[in-house]
Amino acid sequence: MSIASKLSLLLILLCSFNSYSNDLKDFVESSSRNEANVLRDVYRNPFETLSFFGLESNMSVVELSPGGGWYTEILAPYLKESGNLIVAHFNPDLGGYYEKSRRRFEEKIKDKEIFEAMTIVNLDAKFSKAGEIDAVLTFRNLHNWIGPQLDVILNSAYSALKSGGILGVVEHRAEPGTSIEAMKKSGYVTEEWAISEVEKKGFVLLGKSELNANPRDTKNHPRGVWTLPPSMAMKEQDKKKYEAIGESDRMTLLFQKP
Repeated sequence: MSIASKLSLLLILLCSFNSYSNDLKDFVESSSRNEANVLRDVYRNPFETLSFFGLESNMSVVELSPGGGWYTEILAPYLKESGNLIVAHFNPDLGGYYEKSRRRFEEKIKDKEIFEAMTIVNLDAKFSKAGEIDAVLTFRNLHNWIGPQLDVILNSAYSALKSGGILGVVEHRAEPGTSIEAMKKSGYVTEEWAISEVEKKGFVLLGKSELNANPRDTKNHPRGVWTLPPSMAMKEQDKKKYEAIGESDRMTLLFQKP
């Protein structure tokens, strides 16, 4: 795809924001969200990020590995009436951390009306029938999938998406030239590596944004990205220093299935 074609597609997405952006903002600002989660908005910029991805309320969307459901709190009610949300979470049969994480997520959404229309599937399964999904979204997960698992997940995402469907990625950003081993250890991955891995599966890069950049993040912390909020792996040691840095420097990437 030529640069001109990419720019034209991105312009179409950007121009479409005005027709629904106020609606999306209502859900980002909803009182149904967890108060502690709302405090993270200053670092994660959910309205701006989802707008950049071109999210609309009538889309069929897959959220990959939602963790504790930070973005799910916004996506589920936003898509409830006119769209569809599929959440691909850990397979509880794997036991240990994976089972505990899945059970915590299920407990979080239990008996809550805003989550009642969404579907939960295993991350190791196909997300839907081929060509049925408008958007696949993943937030701060690529570093967990370095290796064969990334191939499986990206192939499943590509298969699930309609032609013209989008893949939105937010990820901790390493310095250029960082080795794979260092990426695995630190939780930061290079933008070059992330783009290359996704493009290998047939996706086309439509655009990049600095919405979630953090120039205060030096990326050389003793416990990698988990040193910073919200994990705060060093506990009380240098706590004020890491709180002053804030959450990690992140890339925000928009891809499309041709």
